[in-house]
Amino acid sequence: MGMAVPEKILTNADLEKMVETTDEWITTRTGIKERRIAAPGEATSDLATRAARQALEGAGVEPEQLDLIIVATVTPDMSFPATACIVQMELGADNAAVFDLSAGCSGFVYALDIAARTIESGAYERVLIIGADVLSKITDWSDRSTCVLFGDGAGAAVVGPVQNGKGLLAADLGAVGKSGHFLTLPAGGSRTPASVETVEGGQHYIHMHGNEVYKFAVRVMGETTKKALAKCGLTSKDIDVFIPHQANIRIIDAACRRLGIEDEKVFVNVHAYGNTSAASVPIALYEAYHEGLIHDSDIVALVGFGAGLTWASAILKWGR
Repeated sequence: MGMAVPEKILTNADLEKMVETTDEWITTRTGIKERRIAAPGEATSDLATRAARQALEGAGVEPEQLDLIIVATVTPDMSFPATACIVQMELGADNAAVFDLSAGCSGFVYALDIAARTIESGAYERVLIIGADVLSKITDWSDRSTCVLFGDGAGAAVVGPVQNGKGLLAADLGAVGKSGHFLTLPAGGSRTPASVETVEGGQHYIHMHGNEVYKFAVRVMGETTKKALAKCGLTSKDIDVFIPHQANIRIIDAACRRLGIEDEKVFVNVHAYGNTSAASVPIALYEAYHEGLIHDSDIVALVGFGAGLTWASAILKWGR
């Protein structure tokens, strides 16, 4: 695994000088104390490549040994080519097929499931999956309801064959497309191409109905985790480490209560990075492992939700 975050730290105290908010308000409602913000000219592929190099080094895999690269992102460097193509070029992974995946904050878990299925099928042996987003580039920094939430980052993992009984045990993916309008980037696509009017109207920034997304998240985080557990004959009591999408501490707490998971089994770093979208779960997974919280044969549950509205959960039995 690997991770990368920008150097710049934006604290709640900094935000107090930018919009009408307070550290106490942000902390109480979200659990966020600071977030990382990309430098001018620093793009999603830059962070993705850094995280990927660290993951490859940790796995002992050379770039030319990769069969497939999947980049989960909603902030690609550009509409095309895919950010995965840029990462392939930077790594020198010339033998890999590549594509981007757009599932919002659920993206990394989506990519993990796809990677595992391709490996199980025998089509590929080594797949690099990356969750990377630079949400600061599409955040309206005058909108206090959204600008306090988001940060930038990337997390990566090399996925390959493992011992029998280990690896991905089950996953549950889904979406409620009819609720997609609750979290959008309205302009810049074929429906509403960029124009002077869309720029002046702030249509190239994140638009979110926070209350609706919150209600969806609280419900679906528990539901999808239970479904994934049931697929492999487990319950929430079997979970050793729970890695939720780091969007909001209240959402995480509510999901844990519904699942009956003890606090000591839950990894939280939302205070340090905010919501980094598709990078959230892999960054948390990386830090949990490197802090010694995940051990061989542990049952690890990953769960995310995001734009779409999508959800995804995965149950892993840790090991190589």
